[in-house]
Amino acid sequence: MDWRFVRAFGIRLPMRYGIHGIDVSRHNDRINWKRVRQMEADGVRLQFVFVKATEGATMTDRHFDKNWSEAKKSNLRRGAYHFYHPTRDPVKQANNFIRHVELSTGDFAPVVDFEVTNGQSDEAIVDGLRLWLATVEEHYQARPIIYTNGSLYKRYIKGNLDEYPLWIADYSTKHLRAYDPDRLYLWQHNQNGWVQGIRGQVDFNVFVMDENRLQEICL
Repeated sequence: MDWRFVRAFGIRLPMRYGIHGIDVSRHNDRINWKRVRQMEADGVRLQFVFVKATEGATMTDRHFDKNWSEAKKSNLRRGAYHFYHPTRDPVKQANNFIRHVELSTGDFAPVVDFEVTNGQSDEAIVDGLRLWLATVEEHYQARPIIYTNGSLYKRYIKGNLDEYPLWIADYSTKHLRAYDPDRLYLWQHNQNGWVQGIRGQVDFNVFVMDENRLQEICL
């Protein structure tokens, strides 16, 4: 992985990979996107950002519209994600995302952020996710990406939803052997980074496939 501490970002980065990015939401408050795009350290420049758009059946991120437009102006490849609640109607959640997110050519495919189970059964969770994914895929004509952590992946995604591209959040590992190399595209490897123009700590991600495969998860 060629881990290297990059002082400006405040964390170690896996320098084996060449495409680095972040994800943001209202928790990052107002962002100075010009400073984000201009930041470069040890040869690393951020190239993409995922922005929280919606949550559940009715909620929207109050900073989404601004973050979404500013990310494009900053020439960062952008993606939008939905925080999924297993206790809410999957189709209503999908439609909440669809109502608020207009994707353009070059944007990442839609993302479902699956990190809570809310006491639901395994079957209900898998069936609900499948319905959200199918509804969103039909609308955008692009296969959505699943974001989740290692334990939820092993219990709910692996063997059930393997056909979808995977974005894994795993801060404990120095390798990725626990995940399907044919489906794993993105790795959130640290949640404690720093970026000029953003208050507080930021999640850091890398694209782990060959760089010429980036288009496989974009419109």
